[in-house]
Amino acid sequence: MSGYDAAALLAQIADIGTDPRRGGYTRHVFDAAERTLREWFVASAEGLGLTVHVDRNANLWAWWGEPGNDAVVTGSHLDSVPGGGAHDGPLGVVSALAAVDRLQREGFAPTRPVAVVVFAEEEGSRFGMACLGSRLLTGAISAQRAGGLRDEHGTLFADAARAASFPDFGVDREALGRIGVFVELHVEQGKGLIDLGAPVAVGSTILEHGRWRIEVRGRGDHAGTTALADRRDPMLPAAAAVIAARRAALARHDARATIGRIHPVPGGTNVIASRVSAWLDVRAGSAADTRAIVDEVIAEVAEAARREGCEATVIEESYSGEVRFDPMLRDRLARRLGDAPILPTGAGHDAGILAAHVPTAMLFVRNPSGISHAPEEGADDDAVSAGVDALVATIRELA
Repeated sequence: MSGYDAAALLAQIADIGTDPRRGGYTRHVFDAAERTLREWFVASAEGLGLTVHVDRNANLWAWWGEPGNDAVVTGSHLDSVPGGGAHDGPLGVVSALAAVDRLQREGFAPTRPVAVVVFAEEEGSRFGMACLGSRLLTGAISAQRAGGLRDEHGTLFADAARAASFPDFGVDREALGRIGVFVELHVEQGKGLIDLGAPVAVGSTILEHGRWRIEVRGRGDHAGTTALADRRDPMLPAAAAVIAARRAALARHDARATIGRIHPVPGGTNVIASRVSAWLDVRAGSAADTRAIVDEVIAEVAEAARREGCEATVIEESYSGEVRFDPMLRDRLARRLGDAPILPTGAGHDAGILAAHVPTAMLFVRNPSGISHAPEEGADDDAVSAGVDALVATIRELA
């Protein structure tokens, strides 16, 4: 291949991790699809003459020249949500490779170190903690807590990491200290750029967001022989949580609350569940609104559980305050990109974790459907090309 074209790179991985049941892609940390993608990235980066290192937290670093401090770092992730789209994460990775390739072919000689990074377990779809690779890197989560996370099959993250040859995960001061600035390119996960008629934007903020696990315990029984008055059905408080989440979010400006995952046990069609787990995702413009929504959902679940004779508990799995990307870097990049629009997002990213430690920015690429975390997510070729152009200009500006 003469040159690394972003669309062509996406085509190379289009068959990896396809999900025949859900549609789209299912690529989770340390699974077969994710391992294949990691191997593909290493081969692609080495094809550009980059030197690839993997850190203690399974994050991949491809260095243009020798690794060094004050580096300009770009990249994203390769894992996905269950049944996710082709661009969420991989677009930032392939665009970074394409940008480096173009700069090399144009004879650009950076005066700062440049690296392309792939962060592990950004979506948190296997172990329930979003941005796990960057959280471990920065110390935003302790190794002890991360090691105790379990996937849906009960596998501990510590055991999965050990099996993948990463037993010594945890804060990595050396890797973090090398980052002088981090710029993450990502497909937009909404309709902001459609409304603006622009192909690329610069990120301003990430909404407050968190995840809570709702556990309701009742009594398993026979669906056909147990009278309604005799039931202790944990599905009813779980259903109350779904309705309460929508009601509480609607009462607040620009808030979102979602229950997108429910696990009944044992999960039979003709069985009253003995327990139900449900996961609540809340995002809002302030800590007060976020906490108020969660409190209202908890209250509704508690009351529904009391009426049904069940027991309910709510466990906070993760929480991130509002992120404001570095304003000087944001404005500098917007000017460099021809006064590109500046947009907030409700989606979490590794850039949001790093923002507490280094100057950080995001570039968003137009998504013509406005849909994300679903097979219909995408970006047309013109927008992908504009994103690579923006990343080339960004690296020239910063490196």
